[in-house]
Order: sequence, then C-alpha cells, then structure tokens
Amino acid sequence: MQSAKARIRELTEKLEYHNNLYYNQDAPEISDYEYDMLLRELENLEAQFPSLRRPDSPTNRVGGSAGEKFSPVVHAVPMESLHDSFSEEELRDFDRRVRETAPDARYVVEPKFDGLSVSCEYRNGVFVRGSTRGDGATGEDVTDNLMTIKSLPKRLKNAPEFLEVRGEVYMSFQSFEELVRRQEENEEKPAKNPRNAAAGSLRQKNAKITAERALDIFVFNIQQVTGVTFGSHRESLDYLAQLGFPTSFYTVCDTVDEAIGEIRKIGDNRGNYDYAIDGAVVKVDSFAVREQLGSTAKYPKWAEAYKYPPEEKPTKLLSIEINVGRTGVLTPVGIFEPVLLAGTTVSRATLHNRDFIEEKGIQIGDTVIIRKAGEIIPEVLSVKEHAENAVPFVFPTLCPSCGSPVSQDDEAAVRCTNTDCPAQLLRHLIHFVGRDAMDIDGLGPAVLEQLVQAELVHSPADLYRLTAEDIIALDRKAEKSAGNLIAAIEKSKQNELYRLVFALGIRNIGLKAAKLICENFLTIDDIMNAAADDFAKIDGFGAIMAKSVESYFRLEGTVELISQLKALGLQMKPSEQKPKGGVFEGKTFVLTGTLPTMKRSEASKLVEQNGGKTASSVSKKTSYVLAGEEAGSKLTKAQTLGIPILTEEEFLAMLPK
Repeated sequence: MQSAKARIRELTEKLEYHNNLYYNQDAPEISDYEYDMLLRELENLEAQFPSLRRPDSPTNRVGGSAGEKFSPVVHAVPMESLHDSFSEEELRDFDRRVRETAPDARYVVEPKFDGLSVSCEYRNGVFVRGSTRGDGATGEDVTDNLMTIKSLPKRLKNAPEFLEVRGEVYMSFQSFEELVRRQEENEEKPAKNPRNAAAGSLRQKNAKITAERALDIFVFNIQQVTGVTFGSHRESLDYLAQLGFPTSFYTVCDTVDEAIGEIRKIGDNRGNYDYAIDGAVVKVDSFAVREQLGSTAKYPKWAEAYKYPPEEKPTKLLSIEINVGRTGVLTPVGIFEPVLLAGTTVSRATLHNRDFIEEKGIQIGDTVIIRKAGEIIPEVLSVKEHAENAVPFVFPTLCPSCGSPVSQDDEAAVRCTNTDCPAQLLRHLIHFVGRDAMDIDGLGPAVLEQLVQAELVHSPADLYRLTAEDIIALDRKAEKSAGNLIAAIEKSKQNELYRLVFALGIRNIGLKAAKLICENFLTIDDIMNAAADDFAKIDGFGAIMAKSVESYFRLEGTVELISQLKALGLQMKPSEQKPKGGVFEGKTFVLTGTLPTMKRSEASKLVEQNGGKTASSVSKKTSYVLAGEEAGSKLTKAQTLGIPILTEEEFLAMLPK
C-alpha cells in the first residue's frame, strides 16, 4: 500500500508537470505515447487502490487550463476529453459496455486530429466568438486569432439563430515545414511538431503572427444549436458540411469489427494526409443512445479514442553524411536502407551530434531501431545489432564545405571556424542585414539568395560592392527598387558600431551584449585588440561570452573582413554614450513577462535613456524587476531574493514628467 501511495504521488506530479508543458506552454518534453503510458499506469493503480485516488487526480481532469493571456470563456456545454484505447481488445471492451445498454448501437468512425480543440459560436450566421478548450469548463477567448483561419467560415448562409461548433485547429505538414525553415533562418528554437506549432500559433497575443502561420481547422461536432434538431451524429456532420464548415471523412459501422477495420484503414493511410492524426475515434451515432449512456467526470461513455502506437522498425545504417548548417554546426545525418514508417518511406534521419553517436554506440553497418517522432521526424532510438564489419564513425576535423578547421566548445556541437564558409553564407547574410543589425531595408532572404546564387556576394563586404546594375540584373528588378536598395546599403555605412558588432554574428553575443561591448570599447580597433580578460570585466559578461568575442576577433577571416569593411567606407561610429545623472543611474533592471501597453524593448530603451541598464538574468545586483503577465522563473527568483518588483504603471510613474 505504501509503495502504491508513493508511486501514485510520483505519477501525479509527473503528469501535472507534463500537462502544463503540453497544454499551457505548448512545449512538451516527452512523446504522446510516453505520456499516455504514465496516465494508464496511474489509472490502473487507482483502480487497484480506490482509497488512494485523489480528488484532483489527472485521471479526472482535462489536461489544460485557461491562461491569463486571454479573457476566460465559460463553456455552456463542457468540452470533454475522450478515453483512450491502445489495443483492439480494449475497443471490444468499449463495445461490450455500450451494447449492455444499446444492443443495436451503430458507430461513426472518424480520424483523431492532433491539434488544438476549440469552440466557435455563431449568431444569425455571423462568427462572434471562439475559445480554446482549456480545462473543459473554462477556456480562453481567441476570437481574433481564429478570424485569421481562412477555412473557418465567418458568415453562414441559411444558418440557425445560434450555433456553437467544436473543431480542431491544426497546421498542415507543408505549413509546418515552412514555419520551421523560417525559425531556423531567424535562429529561433524550431517547433517540435505541427500540434505544438498550431497551439502556440493560436495562442499568440498578436493575431498578425497567427495569420502568418497558415493554420487550418476541421469542425467535427455541434455543441449546441437553436431551431434545428438531429437524431444522429451523422446527420449533424452532414448539416455542418452543408453550412460550409470544413469537415473530415467519416464511416458508419454496424459492428465493432467494422469499426476496427476502418481504424486499421485510417492508420494505413496516415502517410497520405497533409495533417497529423494520432488515432481514430469511435462514437455512438444515435443521440438518444448517447443520452442513455451518459458520461463520467472526465469522459463520455459513448465514445472511445484509439491511439496508434508509435511505429518502430529496424533498418541498416549504410553511411553517415555531414551537413553544415547556417550557423556553422556540423550535423551528422544517417543514411539507411529505405523502410516504410508511418505511411512514408524513410531513408535519412539526423544523428544530432558527436555525443549522440557515441552515447548510442552507433557504427556504420549497424542495424538500428528508428521511429517517427510525432509521426513526422524520423529518429534513431537504439542500436539493435552491431554488424561484424561495423565501422566506428570518425567526426571530421575539417569542414566538408570549405576545408577550414572545426572546433567543439562547451556544447556538444562541432562548428566550422570559417565565418565565410559557403554553407553558412546565406544565413550569415540574413542576420547581417537584419533590423537590429545593419538594418538594410529591402535586402530580404529572397534577394540575398539570388545574390549568392549569382555569385555576386561571397561575404558581407561584397554587399557594399554591389551596383544598381547588379540588382537590376536579378530577375529583372525595376530600376527604382534597385536604386532604393543601393541607397539603403549606402545609408547603413553610417550605423553605430554596436550594430556592426551584433551583425557579425559572434557566438553567444546578442544585441544587448553588443551594446555593452561598444559602451566599454569605443572603436573597432579597441575591440579587436582586447583580450578575454578585458571583456570579462564588463558588468553582465561571463567567461564564455568573453572568450567568444576574443576568439572571433582573432580569426584571420574576421581581421580581413573588418579591413575590407573599413576600406569600403563603413564609419563604425562609436555608440552614443549613455546619459549620466538620470533617475535610473546605477540601477539594473530585469524585464520579464508581457507588459500591458509596451514591448519590453521599449521599456528597456526608457531605462537606458534615463541612465540605467538592463540585464537578462536576476541576481543580487539587480535593482528592480519589471514584470508583466506570465513572468515565470525570473519573477520567482526576484521574490526569493527580495528584489523590488514593478508593474508597468509603477515603472512609468518613476520616469521624469
């Protein structure tokens, strides 16, 4: 009994932790299958020891909660979850329970979408409100964000006076791949899978960001309606389609064997869909029978979700290729004998880094076990069997793209040391011209890619050698736009020094660090001549940052690049000195969370304009923490250390009138 009690407590804490990550943060750390197995273990223990079941057990609740970022919406009709089955025998158990009440029950089988569940309300045919599921009873008002989904009707013809429907917001594989590509280009952490990407996109405070993510929706249920009645789920689905809602396919089955056959069919075709499904749903068709069956505290008794197990297969590792990423990271990619996995043929998968290969003991010629994480990205789980002639993989000491030496820092990543490496060039150029860097208007990724492909640009210095004729020759660019672009490039020569330092893309050096460097070293020569110890003296700098700067400016390629930029007329002007004697002189601020009326960058600028400075982490040296919504761990640490915490209103009140 005591061991069961301890395990129940442990499982409850784990599930609550992962619930929060999955439903509220859109940042899961474990797979759906691993989560489902933890939940199933807890259910079994609670069934075996009912006296140990906690009132707030995760088995009794829908996983999410209504966040504070959006206004709460109380659901008039609860948005219930579904009970999961993981075997055909469990589906037959569900069927037996149903037929004890309704011997002639018929089922509707539909795909189970892997997205974010939402409610959409219409009055007289006009979309008036949309909300997330939240905890099933209360969700978040995301009306503005749902308005950006093109496939969701905003007006309905021949509509009832009031209609509330339930749907699943999702991101297609194509849109997901495009999002990840953009995130990688911007050096952002890429989304793990389409479900998290869709959920995170729908819960953006700024609906413009949601609109950029190309979300889609399937509507699969009527929550409530006035003036129209239905006898079955099938009738309601057909009605939704007639109104113009995007609905998915379904099949009506008379027996559980037919339902299982349809579930197998959906599973076999998963690879043919442009959206993620993680299972299939079996629902009793008759609404009258549903009323008889009722619901538990968490699940309807008239429906069951079947979750497809993660498909794992063995295959032979034929070779390992090295890809050089946009930031110079050398990534090993396994090349396998092709194998059919989750509906598609897989022959390649990332092996992440040198440490991953060594920890797994992976050798060329081995038979390895692979699966698709989130049904999308192939991954190697383990080595099943070493081949007799297996060959250990030796990581290259020279970059396969440019032949320059590689280095491994404190992280597991191995990087090319050549900043002009062709494999890094495009990403480096995109960063160099960015808004916070050299801010060259009109020089976007598409134009840069054309310039690189035309071999007009081999380094950032070449941007300042371009002529209007070069630009006009690119895909027949107009003379006026070419002139504007050349003018923008010329204007950037007058930028302050910190912009150039940030634009260089030094490892571990962001915009704030670049400004700190230029506040302490007035010229580029001063920076190039300084040592790591000199940079370490800067308040807010650590040893890793200091070493990164020193190492970068010791590279021959860096010295040559700076020399060329000087010769091409870049002024590299000293940064404006911070105001002295302001109300925040000698004060250090840490900004965290979402402020009500201003961006954190705007608040940071106000701090600096009034003689203070900002830091990225809370310490005993922090003077104030300016906190908004969802402030997180920085706020907690400030409270622990007793550091004054300001609201935006209190912060603005401190500024001179």
